[in-house]
Amino acid sequence: MAAERLTAVSFCQQELEKQYSPSRWSHRMAADDVIKAHVKALKEGTERARSLAETLINVPYGEGDGEKLDVYIPKTASLDVNLVIYIHGGYWQFLSKEESGFMAVPLVDKDVVVVAVGYDIAPKGNMDLMVSQVPLCGSSLSGLYLCGHSAGAHLAAMVLSTDWTQYSVTPNIKGAFLVSGIYDLLPILPTYINEPLKMTEEVAVRNSPSQLVPHLKRSSSGCRIVVAIAQNDSPEFRKQSEEYYKTLEAAGLTVTMEDVANTDHFSIIEQLVDGDYHLTKLLLKMMGKS
Repeated sequence: MAAERLTAVSFCQQELEKQYSPSRWSHRMAADDVIKAHVKALKEGTERARSLAETLINVPYGEGDGEKLDVYIPKTASLDVNLVIYIHGGYWQFLSKEESGFMAVPLVDKDVVVVAVGYDIAPKGNMDLMVSQVPLCGSSLSGLYLCGHSAGAHLAAMVLSTDWTQYSVTPNIKGAFLVSGIYDLLPILPTYINEPLKMTEEVAVRNSPSQLVPHLKRSSSGCRIVVAIAQNDSPEFRKQSEEYYKTLEAAGLTVTMEDVANTDHFSIIEQLVDGDYHLTKLLLKMMGKS
């Protein structure tokens, strides 16, 4: 019986790790290849954005080494500009702001400023630190929109749930795009993802947006939220988005669910480099730029 229980636990562990390994669910290419292609696409998009926009690179928003921004500014004299803050994914341990300017390609032409946010990824940064860093990037701004992918969607949801009484101003966050995110951290505690993060159950609970919806309602009740999920995300990723969406909707918040056809965990965000992409057009429409 002990051997059978051990086998069952091992099977559950393997299945959980598979569910939270997005590259294993892509229909486009092998797991290793889809990650390489993803990084390449983000880098190329960011290089293109830097050729199209005026840029401010490595702008500090705090005192920490990782607390820096890259700003992509339209080449326009118009005062009718919107601002989008993008928070990158990478399971809180990969990627950086250096690959995170790609969505500026179609947006700067529409008089939208894009800010790519850096933060101290693991193992240098732990979950509490990362969650405390990202609100600083927008705390002095008004009239802004958030977009986050995967781990970045988690951090964007945590920004929406921030208790702004500790800051000198409450930002006017008008809209948020949460793309293929994780909103309950408890399931990843026993997986490889948590090895560099070293989260305890207590840390996971206090940093899970699914546990903080009352805080979000107090802090960001006027925000229009889009929860987006890829058709070919894993069942567990899809469940995370669907349940978070339902919780926000039940709380009376302005939220919509976008199930994006013919996308996987990576292409759903990569395609924001394209002005004709569904989510790009939806973001522009939210800003009144369509």
